[in-house]
Amino acid sequence: MLYLTYVLTKMSRELIGARLMSHAGSLMSLAKCPASTIQILGAEKALFRALKTKSKTPKYGLLYNASFIGQTTQKNKGKVSRILAAKCSLATRVDALGDGLDTSTGESARLKIEARIATLDKSKGILNIDKAPPNKRKRM
Repeated sequence: MLYLTYVLTKMSRELIGARLMSHAGSLMSLAKCPASTIQILGAEKALFRALKTKSKTPKYGLLYNASFIGQTTQKNKGKVSRILAAKCSLATRVDALGDGLDTSTGESARLKIEARIATLDKSKGILNIDKAPPNKRKRM
């Protein structure tokens, strides 16, 4: 796995890359997929059920097992899933069409994802209690 998808392995660990590749069929077919398809790989049954019943579509499939998504708050899991899918899409294209074993792309993508998660947790993910308005009671 490390030899086939060097950049993807550096970015998202071996297990996620292996599952994505096995679900897509091959590295080239995974490289041809857009980020939105990679995001919901593994959740096709839920996707088509949601489209049929006109309800909410799934936010993540196999990417739910990634450590990035596990360390975020429930509110930010969809955003982080979208970011991770975009970076996985780029990483698979570098692995499939690239010439050498340059890992700088995977390491920089991993750092960018970690920085984005930190930004999301600081700004919107955590409720600031100091700025919350006081409760107003109804008087009768």
